[in-house]
Amino acid sequence: MVAAPRPARPAAVLVTGFDAFGGDALNPSWEIARALHRRQVAGHRVLAAQLPTVFGAALARLDELLAAHRPALVICLGLAAGRAALSLERVAINVDDARIPDNAGAQPIDVPVVAGAPAAYFSTLPIKAMRQAMLAAGVPAEVSQTAGTFVCNHVFYGLMHRLATVRRLAGARGGFVHVPLLPAQGAPGLPLALMVEGLRVGIRTALTTAEDVRAGAGAVH
Repeated sequence: MVAAPRPARPAAVLVTGFDAFGGDALNPSWEIARALHRRQVAGHRVLAAQLPTVFGAALARLDELLAAHRPALVICLGLAAGRAALSLERVAINVDDARIPDNAGAQPIDVPVVAGAPAAYFSTLPIKAMRQAMLAAGVPAEVSQTAGTFVCNHVFYGLMHRLATVRRLAGARGGFVHVPLLPAQGAPGLPLALMVEGLRVGIRTALTTAEDVRAGAGAVH
């Protein structure tokens, strides 16, 4: 008797967050990512993974994850203390310029993320549609024009370069979202449950929106 074929696993959405940094006991970006782990959104399964807050090592870990899961969608999360909303980043730039050392003590200054690569990449997420959906769900959200030049931008740029150049990742969409502190960490901050819901709504929108809306860009940082 021929065994019935196993049902295909749903396509993956990879969501990453960073480990704790700067003396904090936890990083909200990772708390959000792991709260979404194994959820089903728009017919896709969410897989969460933690990246080290370390130049180079973060991209090496991301490469492992991309090769293992070949996700249809990748959203990397990072903390931006001082912001009061989920910040959907528009552009990643090809420079590491660290004001402070990373978790391994490295502090690159004016070094390209990828030597010889383009100066910048735009997010391929429908960031304005995602913002609208998040706001409609009661979650503060905005479009940001700068992801900085620390490990967050390093990962954002590295992700977009890989999505643009690695053949097996053709068709995958990706981008970066900065998140605020948790209220217990300081102000401004947002509750974890609210940020998790915002990202869930954002993921659903990214999976179901072919082209971005043209209005409502939101606040500029």
